[in-house]
Amino acid sequence: MSVEAAYRVLYLVVLLAFCIMIGIMLIRSVLTRGVCEKIVCVNMLSTMVICTIAILSRMLDEAYLLDVALIYAMISFIGVMMLSTTHIPPGPKRPRFSSEEESPKGEEGGRK
Repeated sequence: MSVEAAYRVLYLVVLLAFCIMIGIMLIRSVLTRGVCEKIVCVNMLSTMVICTIAILSRMLDEAYLLDVALIYAMISFIGVMMLSTTHIPPGPKRPRFSSEEESPKGEEGGRK
């Protein structure tokens, strides 16, 4: 067995493993209930797809696939950021500085 054949077998095994993990992550993203978990699953799914494209680029000796992987990574990052800003609820409300300045200071002392 030559070195190229060994690498080809290694690439195929890794691609098969990534395909299985992508399928598992797709099932998990459908079955989870929380929005945060779904966003994390979609982010992991896109990361595994990027790795798969990079492995295919090395296996097929096509450099343009790395450009496709980089563009996919940028689009995935923007998509996850938009999903997280629109679907994740904000934290507890913090008091505004303007409302604290408007309240009279003597009011707190009179209540004691």
